[in-house]
Amino acid sequence: MSDAYSAFAGGGLKLKGAAAQAGVKKKKKKSTTSLPASAKDDAAASATIVSPPAAAAGSSSSSSSSGGGRRLTPAEQRFEEMRKKRQEQRANEIASKSHKERVQEFNAYLDSLSEHYDIPKVGPG
Repeated sequence: MSDAYSAFAGGGLKLKGAAAQAGVKKKKKKSTTSLPASAKDDAAASATIVSPPAAAAGSSSSSSSSGGGRRLTPAEQRFEEMRKKRQEQRANEIASKSHKERVQEFNAYLDSLSEHYDIPKVGPG
């Protein structure tokens, strides 16, 4: 069995475009421990200045939809509001109808369809 496969090379496939990308390596992230002492003080000072407005903005944005940590554009805000409004309208329509009314509407819809798609009877019966 091994004789049948001895003529073929093993290993992964080599694609034409992959040769150019073979030399690309990922960049390593710089760690914060390599900063000099003065840079650490500056970073700490800027963090204390930035954190109170961020906390205030977080409390005001909690009333809006969850943006995943980013601010929504006005168009995105309008889209979300309209989406929520449409969901509420659908829920209200479904809740306002009883099961009997829904069945009657469905039967009326089925009656209005053409009989082209009906399954034809097979056999003498």
